[in-house]
This record gives sequence, structure tokens and C-alpha cells, in this order.
Amino acid sequence: MTLLDVSIVNVALPSLSEDLGATGGDLQWVLSGYALAFGLVLVPAGRLGDSLGRRRVFVAGLALFTTASLLCGLAPSPGWLIAARLLQGAGGGLLQPQVAAFIQSLFSGPERGRAFGLLGTSIGLSTAVGPLLGGTILSVDPDPSSWRLVFLVNLPIGLVGMVLALRWLPPGRPASGNRAHVDVAGVALLAAALTALLLPLLEQPGAVAWVALWVGSAASGVAFVRWERRRSRAGREALVDLSLFRESRYRNGVLVGLVYFAGFTTIFFVLSIYLQDGLGMSPLQAGLVQTPFAVGGAVTPVLAGRAVSRIGRRLVVGGLVAVAAGLLGVLAVVATLSDVLPPWQVGLALVLPLLLGGAGSGVVISPNTTLTLSVVAPERSGSASGVLQTSQRIGSSVGIALVGAVYFGVAAASGGGEQDYAAGLSASLLVAVLLVLVALVPAVADLRDERRQQRADEEADEGRSRS
Repeated sequence: MTLLDVSIVNVALPSLSEDLGATGGDLQWVLSGYALAFGLVLVPAGRLGDSLGRRRVFVAGLALFTTASLLCGLAPSPGWLIAARLLQGAGGGLLQPQVAAFIQSLFSGPERGRAFGLLGTSIGLSTAVGPLLGGTILSVDPDPSSWRLVFLVNLPIGLVGMVLALRWLPPGRPASGNRAHVDVAGVALLAAALTALLLPLLEQPGAVAWVALWVGSAASGVAFVRWERRRSRAGREALVDLSLFRESRYRNGVLVGLVYFAGFTTIFFVLSIYLQDGLGMSPLQAGLVQTPFAVGGAVTPVLAGRAVSRIGRRLVVGGLVAVAAGLLGVLAVVATLSDVLPPWQVGLALVLPLLLGGAGSGVVISPNTTLTLSVVAPERSGSASGVLQTSQRIGSSVGIALVGAVYFGVAAASGGGEQDYAAGLSASLLVAVLLVLVALVPAVADLRDERRQQRADEEADEGRSRS
């Protein structure tokens, strides 16, 4: 449900804009603000789960998320909606790291890979089915205010989820004497760095303000790292355990998640707007066009979960290549066919590249999670999972801001007074492809480290057998 709300909102953006009078910057805030709050809460949520008990924090996050969904559905203005989305993201950030931590602590060996594979399936389905589900909901009522239903649908799911969580999830044993220590200053510094990074992309200020904000972002980032090191040296719990990054394989996995999510989650944002505002499709038609990505993203994580312990990081590398190829296929269709074919034929032409991209995405997310957390001790799984997922949410928020700025900027500049949606989509897809290709760098580096470790293990085994 928390990841569905990343993508289900995309298809409702045109209706939302019409009903509330939201600008392009408002729409980016609705998406980026959710991802940003989600990411900022993830790491302290992992700490809270370790300290207070994962089930307790999971249920608290679900309650907050459900309440915020109600506030989103009642929003009378863009500002109200953005504030409610920030609260909703915080709720999602509370409960999400508990999921991976439960899997990490309750499963081991091949079973853990299969469990993460099922988690990957839910991630792929929820992210990619969102546009179809949102389009279906909006098609029930053509009134512009029907976008509110995409939030209100969370209410019964959240209430049932809380009951089942209390019944099924193991309570666990709180650590550290059941006391939680939250690094408030660390959260504030990280929030300042990320907000200053996003503002120029979302608000389009003047050049001086742009430079000042990004300098402030860099300064806040440096201050954050220094504060975390100082807190760790003093023996106090830091927001981010920087010692985790001494392990190169964990560090590479976090970088893959950061950069890949910056490119991956943005395509539904710009594609949904293009299909409706550019090609004139209904929300349901726009959702149907994006369904092949959901199909590919639902099937491959299960297969990847079974094979990840055997194939390793090669799965992630191959998946990234497939995603890049799929997005380039979408780019080729939009650039060459959007002006010469009717909308429904353009939609058909997008089936194969979207299917390829979804299949590739399914063998990136869950294997990367499995491989990255496999080098972390189980007792640190909550914090490690929180940092990994934070990298993904930060990537999403920055990617949406960056790709959205390119989309709206190019569409406005190329249209001669009107919006050139095809030009905007082409430019934004090119940025998304570049981000996916950049994610290949740490993935290939980790593949090299993985092979080096395998050779060392084989040599050690041979030495023991000879002795």
C-alpha cells in the first residue's frame, strides 16, 4: 500500500490539477514530498524497530499512514494535500523498514532469497499496477474530484492491515532495554540538505538563489557526516551507522538503489501525464498502457529470488541493462510514432519496451536488497535495511524533481506557447536512461568484488582440503 501510493497518484495528476488548480511544481511536490518524508523517516524507523519491537512500530506506521490518507482525500487545496502527503510518507517510512527486517531475521539461506523475491513481486506490482488501479477508480466517476478516491481507498486496507498485523506478526524482543534513541539533529541536517537540493528543481528560483541553495545543501551534507561521526565516536546511536559503508558490497548496493530509483520511479510520473494530456487518453487507458511493465515486474522477482544465491550480482547487472533497453524503446516509440499514429496504436507500440523494462526492474530491486543485506549481521538488519531503503526513497524524490523539471521545462520551451508533451517526455526519458546506466557503475564494481571473494573462498577451501 505504501509503495502503491507512489504510482497510483500519477494517473490522477491531471484530474487533481484541474480540481485544485495545482501547478506543475505542486504536482512534483505531491510526489517528491511523499518520497522525501518516506526516506527521512526510514533510518530512525529502523532504529525504533530494533529498540521498541518491529510489530509495534509497524502498526504505529500503518495507523499514521491510514490517517494521512484520509487527510489527503479531504484536501481542499494543493498546500493541504502536500502537507498530508508529507505525513503519509512519514507513516510509510515508519512501517516499511520493519518488513525487510522481519524477513532478514526470520529467514536464512535460499529461503531468505525467496522471501525477498516475494517482497520484490509486491514492490513491482504495487509500483507498476498503481496507474491501472488509479485509472479504474477514476473511470467509475468522471467528476474531477474523483481523484480523492485514490487516497480514500487506503482506509479499509489500513484498518484490516492493523488487525492482521497484531494477529500474525511476531512481537519480537525489544533491544537496548526497550529504549529508543533518535538522532534528531541528524534527521534535521539530512532534511536540510535534501530540501535545499530539491527546491531549485521544484520551484525554479533565480540563478543566485539556485546556487545558494545548492551550496547550502552541500554544507548541510558535510555537517551531517561530521555530526554522525562525532556521535558515533561518543558512543551514541547515530542516524546512519557510517561503519556500514566500510563494507564495499553494502556500499555498492546502496549506491545502486539510490541511482536506480532516481531513474526507475520517475517514468510513471511523466508517462502518465503524457498519455493523458499529450495523447488525450482517459486515466483508465493510460493505466492500461502501463500494465505491461507491471506484468514484467511481477513475474521476474519470484524467479530472481530463487536464483539470486546461485547467480548473484549478475542478475542486477543484467536487469539494469534490460531496464535501460526498455526505456530506450519507449523513447524511440514516442520520438518516431507519436505524431503519425493514433493514440491506441502508440499504446500498442509501447507494450514490448515496457514489458522488457518491467522484467528488468524485477531482477534489480529484490536481488539488490538480498545481496546488499547479506553482508550485514542480523542484529544490525533493521538499521541496514533502513539506510538501504532511505537511499531508494531519496533517489525517488531527487529523480522525480529532476526528471519532472526536465519534462515541464522542455515541454514549455519546445511548444511555441503551447506544451510539446512528446518533446518533454523524450527529454525526461533520456535523463531516466542515463540514471539507470549510472547505476551500472556500482553494480559492476560489486560484481567484481563478488567474483574476487568467490575466488578467495575457493582458494581457502582448496588449502583446507590439502591440509
